[in-house]
Amino acid sequence: MKQALLMVSFGTSYPETLEKNIAVLEREAAAAFPGWTVRRAFTSGMILRKLARRDGAAPDDVPAALTRLAEEGYEAVAIQPTHILNGDEYDKLCAQAAPFAGRFARFSVGAPLLTTLEDYRATADALMASLPAPAEGEALVFMGHGTGHAANPAYCQLEYLLHDLGWKGAFFGTVEGYPTLDEVLRRLQERGPVERVTLHPLMLVAGDHASNDMAGEEPDSWKSRLEGAGYTVSCILKGLGEYPALRAIFLAHARAAIETMFTD
Repeated sequence: MKQALLMVSFGTSYPETLEKNIAVLEREAAAAFPGWTVRRAFTSGMILRKLARRDGAAPDDVPAALTRLAEEGYEAVAIQPTHILNGDEYDKLCAQAAPFAGRFARFSVGAPLLTTLEDYRATADALMASLPAPAEGEALVFMGHGTGHAANPAYCQLEYLLHDLGWKGAFFGTVEGYPTLDEVLRRLQERGPVERVTLHPLMLVAGDHASNDMAGEEPDSWKSRLEGAGYTVSCILKGLGEYPALRAIFLAHARAAIETMFTD
């Protein structure tokens, strides 16, 4: 039986962060699942169009990748997303993949990073193992993408969990959802004497949002606004895919997706 694992990401146009976050995860998947062909697909049409214009070629989207696998005679296909939430991009992935289920003898779709309560606990543990704990007078602020989707409260749940585990100085904000940077600023003031803030993207890759919206020098960037509020700000431009403990969660989800196909 020809078997394939399709690793599906939102995508990035930054070659360096692609290598550090997405490609390394794909290589680890290939090592973890011998006998499985690992393929790549992106869900962002904007990223795919940009790569096609810039490079003359781009990764497949989900329908193209699955069509290619079917034409090449693969019989078992597991899809593992590298998305953070069960949000719009994951819904799009599932909708695009659904028509292909009947073209393979075995077919499954894995879960994003934050799905079950165990996932939240594993993610919190991974963040605490990978990053220095906020010291007295410090705060660690994560920038998530945010969404109008019902999955958006995931950011608040992860913040609450980190607080319960002792990281009272960890806060979450989003670019396009709730809480915004305005709520983060208020919570920093309520926290007490915070002087130093470290910013970190809660995204698989440190791409445009991290480089510009978070760490840019423009007046409306998170860094500039926090500095304007009197904080000393530093930025960690690393995607979650750069941390082995976070990649391990995605690989565990891929393993679960593969095992699901062979339980009947």
